[in-house]
Amino acid sequence: MMFYTIGLMLFSLVIVLYMRRKKEKQAKEQTLAGIYRTLLNDHIRYYQLLEDKEKVRFETLVNEFLQYVRIEGVGTEVTDLDKVYVAASAVVPIFGFPDWKYRNLTNVILYPDTFDHNFQFEGDERNILGMVGSGYMNGQMLLSRAALTKAFSDSPGTEHTAIHEFVHLLDMSDGATDGIPENLMRHEYTVPWLKMMHEEMRRIEQGRSDINPYALTNEAEFLAVASEYFFQKPERFKQHHPEMYAQMSRIFGQTPPETGN
Repeated sequence: MMFYTIGLMLFSLVIVLYMRRKKEKQAKEQTLAGIYRTLLNDHIRYYQLLEDKEKVRFETLVNEFLQYVRIEGVGTEVTDLDKVYVAASAVVPIFGFPDWKYRNLTNVILYPDTFDHNFQFEGDERNILGMVGSGYMNGQMLLSRAALTKAFSDSPGTEHTAIHEFVHLLDMSDGATDGIPENLMRHEYTVPWLKMMHEEMRRIEQGRSDINPYALTNEAEFLAVASEYFFQKPERFKQHHPEMYAQMSRIFGQTPPETGN
């Protein structure tokens, strides 16, 4: 009888401790969610332009992303704002696909600024702002913290390194990094999209396009570079590239929110 009583007391203690830890975890998550919501509202233009219902969905996707992807710094301290910048960059391209998860990503590593192919952030050969790891670095993304911050500044250009790299992840999710995200776009759009890319590449070569010439590297880079522009300056992109804007809206399942100005 005594052993039964002691066992019951121990079991009750375990339940009490479990419930206490669960409540503490929930309270911490709610606090973080509130912090992230404030930071989104203060710093993320895309989020600011959404309707209230869509803002809630964006917040949910940001919180989910930060639960399954670890963000850490090398040579720099990672702040809550950095985490929001990264998570928002991840959510923007997939906002038209609410159930999407970056299953090919586990870690995002922030460097203070540019780095080289050996992942060093000191020296004269540093010219990389972001990259998706491969080989032993598979599942990891490396980003320049300086470039990440600049993309969310008060007067951003058409460049956005983090969105660029997340679009690469979307592109490679079908097994090929080729500028054709087959998991996102319907098959009948593939040939028109390829034709559109190559026509715009020729215009870039001829100096008749405002798309960053880095898009000439290959089709995968074209998609990533055009996506930066599409999400950063949607009004300008629609004005200068109406057919491509329509096609990319189909690919991403959304039209980015616009200021109306």
